Amino acid sequence: MSAVLWAPRAWVAGRWADSVLLEAGDDDCWQSVRCGVPSPADALVMAGPALPGLVDAHSHAFQRAFAGLAERRETTHDDFWSWRDRMYQVALRVTPESLRDIATQLYIELLRGGYTEVCEFHYLQHDLDGTPYAERGAMAWQLAEAARDAGIGLTLLPVLYERAGFTQPRLRDDQRRFATDADAVLALQASAHARGLRCGVAVHSLRAASPALIERLAAGAAAGPIHIHVAEQVSEVDDCVAATGLRPIEWLARHAALDARWQLVHATHATPAEIDAVARSGAGVVLCPSTEANLGDGLFDLPRWLAAGVPIALGSDSHVCRDALEELRLAEYGQRLARRERNVAAAPGHEPSSAARLYQRALDGGAAAAGFARWGFVEGARADLLVADPGNDALLGVPEASTLDALVFGSAMRAWRDVMVAGRWVLRDHAHAQSAMAADRFARSMAALWSPAR
Repeated sequence: MSAVLWAPRAWVAGRWADSVLLEAGDDDCWQSVRCGVPSPADALVMAGPALPGLVDAHSHAFQRAFAGLAERRETTHDDFWSWRDRMYQVALRVTPESLRDIATQLYIELLRGGYTEVCEFHYLQHDLDGTPYAERGAMAWQLAEAARDAGIGLTLLPVLYERAGFTQPRLRDDQRRFATDADAVLALQASAHARGLRCGVAVHSLRAASPALIERLAAGAAAGPIHIHVAEQVSEVDDCVAATGLRPIEWLARHAALDARWQLVHATHATPAEIDAVARSGAGVVLCPSTEANLGDGLFDLPRWLAAGVPIALGSDSHVCRDALEELRLAEYGQRLARRERNVAAAPGHEPSSAARLYQRALDGGAAAAGFARWGFVEGARADLLVADPGNDALLGVPEASTLDALVFGSAMRAWRDVMVAGRWVLRDHAHAQSAMAADRFARSMAALWSPAR
């Protein structure tokens, strides 16, 4: 859909530019991006500063139904593993129809939060009893329909999920809906491509898949990203060392032929040597600050990963937070608390703004995580755009040079006034056309999921 847009200020090539003319072509991509251009008579003038949309590089859509419902402790101990057991009970209730309702609501919320593309790490594959659906991609196609209804871009990542752990060759009964092998994942990727969907592949984790199947999947996958959960929990690292003699990232660096396709999700517990190995490989990492905090995972070594030049994407994961700015803020604040310093992500002499450095790295890393060759306000990139609300309290009276700092660290409420995806407006003046209908369907599905009769 062709469009001619003019922004008084826009985030171009990692900095603010004035009087920016953006022209989208019929291919839904930017045909031209020009700075310092007076507003043409036929241009639609943006109501505020414009920024490229961000990629949500790690999503489990069904877990949106669990957000806020695991925040009580009834026993003496609560950690990631006890949370996981409770989360599985949600996974055993979701139907294809309720998944679409949950995902549609989620994807609208992600658009409001500044994401214009979502990478769906999809392992909820089978029917409630664990048998495959007659249409093997039934759950995946519901996610695609939800993304279409919401208007967000989707990169589907069907997941290889073979076993319950390094020493458990089969899945637990409460994992029965996740079972896949490499051939099943590759078949789903081929089906997704036949439907015109963006689709990479994923490995749930080293504990959940044998080396032989990981190798087969990576070798057989069509062009596109390969994602994997790795080194999220200390006990996961310990189990990997006990089973293989190597730490998880160390094992991947030695045995998985890491390259730019690979995205290491969490990578919370990484040594300097592992970070350097990832940097040499060209692989990226996906940071999920709100989920990692919620689950008590630990703290990602943000300064070292930044210094190593590793691509860093942002993910909302379990969806306790659906706001990209809040994720960026938490990424920085976690470092401040741990190090008792300020502006840890900044690079004095290069980029003194923590917000600017984090936002740009998330833009670039997110593009790689979703498999885009071009992203942002550049010719040939998909025509995605966020318009900041100049009337937002966080921006009132703020000098123009500090706009991004105030958006990230000023706790801006309803930061984005308008959102465009692929040349089409999906949010205008904070409103989404499907919002009321999606919220109603989501509420009804939630009521059915959590009915006392179940």
